Amino acid sequence: MGSLHSNFITAPESLDSKHFNHLNPEDLRTKAHKAIDFIADYYKNIESYPVGSQAQPGYLKNRLPETPPDTPESFDTILKDVQNDLIPGITHFLSPNFYGYFQASVSSAAFIGEILCTGFNANGFKWVGSPAVTELEMVVMDWLGVMLKLPKSFMFSGSGGGVVHSTTSEAILSTVVAARDRVLNEIGIENIGKLVVYGSDQTHSTYKKACKIAGIHPCNIRSIPTSVEDEFALKPDSLRKVIEADVEEGRVPLFLCVKIGTTSTTAVDPVKDLAEVANKYNIWVHVDGAYGGNACICPEWLLCYAECCCMWVKNPNLIVNALGTNPEYLKNEHSESGSVVSYMDWQVRTSRRFRPLRLWFVLRSYGVANLQDHIRSNVQMAITFERLVKSDVRFEIVVPRRFSLVCFRLKQLNGCDSSYTESLNKKLIERVNSTGRVYLTHTVVARIYMLRFVVGATLTEERHVINAWEVIKEMVNTIVNEF
Repeated sequence: MGSLHSNFITAPESLDSKHFNHLNPEDLRTKAHKAIDFIADYYKNIESYPVGSQAQPGYLKNRLPETPPDTPESFDTILKDVQNDLIPGITHFLSPNFYGYFQASVSSAAFIGEILCTGFNANGFKWVGSPAVTELEMVVMDWLGVMLKLPKSFMFSGSGGGVVHSTTSEAILSTVVAARDRVLNEIGIENIGKLVVYGSDQTHSTYKKACKIAGIHPCNIRSIPTSVEDEFALKPDSLRKVIEADVEEGRVPLFLCVKIGTTSTTAVDPVKDLAEVANKYNIWVHVDGAYGGNACICPEWLLCYAECCCMWVKNPNLIVNALGTNPEYLKNEHSESGSVVSYMDWQVRTSRRFRPLRLWFVLRSYGVANLQDHIRSNVQMAITFERLVKSDVRFEIVVPRRFSLVCFRLKQLNGCDSSYTESLNKKLIERVNSTGRVYLTHTVVARIYMLRFVVGATLTEERHVINAWEVIKEMVNTIVNEF
């Protein structure tokens, strides 16, 4: 038994030769340099790729092995496969010819901030986990609050505070849950079925999803109609009538989502007037400025890449009371004393990355003045495109341009019905995107099919906008005779 026992605990001599060091600083240095060169070349050559991926469903499965490798492959081989196999399946949101969805702008400063964020791998779930993670976020959120000219009651320097979420969806979910618990503490959890939330029919679909996750019955999620005459903004009178009807039926108004820049048309709701209606019924008001707020210096335009959504609240205790947890293994004297912020209690998940590093690097590297110029430049390029559209009698601007989104379409021709016009515009966007030279998206509002042209990619210049218009005209000329 002694020799048998010895055989079990003695490592084979070959083990050391097979051991790999998966975090060797010099190996990291070499590979990171190659990766940076790869990304820099990607940015440099991004215009050479089709903007929209031309790949068909299942393309990657046919290119990659069915099983992972048993032995290591070289880093150069992996990067080569990224170039040959992955890039053909990427829609290049950073292309200067991408005018589709609202894209997060980028910068060298934010890229470096993200490298440090990943490299430190710090977890800011509680102050004690990494004090710098929490305190830098608090400082940066107050900086942004000042840039936005927010009332002091929304900042840590006042009685409120801010937090960096990964997405708007997470921010909305957090506030809906906090609003829900605040009211249920008064009326009892058994009345959750009476809670009603409000927004316009232009509110982003993630709002409804967040409300469902928070336990709001789908039939109590009000989507109040808007009209082209009101430029698709929510009218205070319309909101008031819906609220009054709910109160009459014994329901409990809970939450209002107001939009500054809707996804379809960048409609702007009259925030002050809507808030006055909501306050009469003690409704939590959430102002979603994920796009339009950018014009006031908001993160999506702050060159910070994706997953950087900033949220401010007047009373952080309501968020903490709804989302806070306090397991024994995370208790410490600073948190228990209430002298520090525990950001894990401001969000749905527990762990937190060092995301404020990106904002900090951007704000310090460029300064407020340059960031404002960046926003103005994008808006000016959208104005240029709007003028080009108006110069062609075949087109029309569907709603007034706001910020850097232009909603336009081919006009409805005399003697032709709306379905014909829609088919014509569908064919136009299909042809434009199939060229790979430009990428657009569409929307349908008030049963009007329209094309969306969003200026926002960091690398876009006026020449790209003019070229996009030339592509659009070229495609119109090819399809008019077909219809």
